[in-house]
Amino acid sequence: MTGSARAGGVPTRAASEFARVHGHAPTGVWSAPGRVNLIGEHTDYNDGFVLPFALPFRIAVAARARTDGLLAITTVGDDGRPQRAEPVPVESLEPGRVTGWAAYPSGVSWVLRHEGFPSGADLLIAGDVPAGAGLSSSHALQCATALALLGLAGVELDHQGAPSRSQVAAWVQRSENDFVGVPTGLLDQTASLCCVESHVLFLDVRSGGMEQVPFDAAAAGFDVLVIDTKARHSHSDSGYRERRAGCERAAALLGVRALRDVSLSGAPNGSADTSPAGTGTPVLDDALAALPEELRPLVRHVVTENDRVEHTVELLRAGRLAEIGELLTASHESLRDDYQVSCLELDVAVDVSLAAGALGARMTGGGFGGSAIALVPHTERDTVGDKVIAAFAERSLPAPGLFTAVPSAGAGRDI
Repeated sequence: MTGSARAGGVPTRAASEFARVHGHAPTGVWSAPGRVNLIGEHTDYNDGFVLPFALPFRIAVAARARTDGLLAITTVGDDGRPQRAEPVPVESLEPGRVTGWAAYPSGVSWVLRHEGFPSGADLLIAGDVPAGAGLSSSHALQCATALALLGLAGVELDHQGAPSRSQVAAWVQRSENDFVGVPTGLLDQTASLCCVESHVLFLDVRSGGMEQVPFDAAAAGFDVLVIDTKARHSHSDSGYRERRAGCERAAALLGVRALRDVSLSGAPNGSADTSPAGTGTPVLDDALAALPEELRPLVRHVVTENDRVEHTVELLRAGRLAEIGELLTASHESLRDDYQVSCLELDVAVDVSLAAGALGARMTGGGFGGSAIALVPHTERDTVGDKVIAAFAERSLPAPGLFTAVPSAGAGRDI
C-alpha cells in the first residue's frame, strides 16, 4: 500500500495532534502496523520459522527535526491528552537513561545514533494497535520511530542507498534487547516492516529468507477472528526470559547452534544442516533422551512448531487454506502443555471457538495473556464470537475484544 493510500485515520490524527502540541506541522508522518502470527511461536529466537501477517491497526509517529540535539517525545491517547516524556540529549542516551514507555522510541534513537543518524527530533505518537494484547504494539512503535528518524535524515526505505527493511528490523531488535533490556527475537520487527497485503510472511529467521505466501481468507470464505482476552501480555515478564534461556541451554547441551538444528525425522530443517561437523542433524527423540527432564518440553515444542509452520506453508501454497486448522490447534496444545505459556483466558477462547465451529484456534504472541486467533467460516463468525463473549461472562472474566484480522501493508511513510 502506498503512503497516500494510508494517509487517513491514525497518521492524520498524529499530524493534527503534532500541530496542536507544537504549533506547526510535522515534516512527515510514518507508521507501522501491529501483527498477528498465524503460526510459529517461540521459534524466532531459536533460529526457526515464523508465519506472521500485518494488521490494519497502526502506530504513527509525526516528526520534525530539532536543532538543539534533544529528543522530545509526546504520546496522545484516545482521550486526546498529551503525555510528554522528559526531553533528553540524543548524545547522552544510554541503556538505563530512559525508563517506561519512552524507553522504546529512545532506544531506537540510541541505535540510530550509533549508525550515523544522531539528530534530535520532536516526535508525537498516536495509534490504534491494542496495547498489551500480544499484537506487537511496542514493535510497531519502534519501527515507526525508526522510519521517522531516518526520514528526518533524508533516508526513506526502499529508495536507493537506504538500509534494507531487514537491516532496520535488526536495529529495532537491538534497541529492545540492549536499551530496553527485553530479549526479543526478530519476528515482530520483521513482520511490521516487511509484510504486504493479502499475504503471510514465511520467514526463515536464521537465513533471513522471506516468501510472501498468498493468504486471502475472506476470498476462501473464512475469517481470522482475533480474540483479545484483555489479560495483559508483556515480553518483559520473567517467563519469557526463562524459556529462552532454557532453549539456549538445551541447544548447548545438544551441541547445536540453536534448536532449529533438531528435526523430527533426521533430515535438516531448511536449506542447510548447520550442526557441528560430524554430528549430523539431531533427531527429536534422541535429543529428548539426552536432555534433563525440565528442558524436554521446550525442545519438543520448538521442533514440532517449526514442522507445523512448514506444513502450513505447503498447504497455503497449494491453495488448501481450509486444511490449516488442525495445525493451528496443535500449535496451541503444544504452547499450552509443553511450553506452558497459555492461561485461563486464552484456553477458554480457543476451546469455546473450536466447540462453536472454528476449524482451528490458537493463542498468538508470546503468551501469558494477550490474544487468540480462530479460523472461522464466515457464516459462523458471529456465532463463534457470541459464544466466546458468553463464556467469558460465565467465568466472570473481562469481556474480550473481537475483530477480524485482514492481512495488511507493512511500515511506510504516510504524509
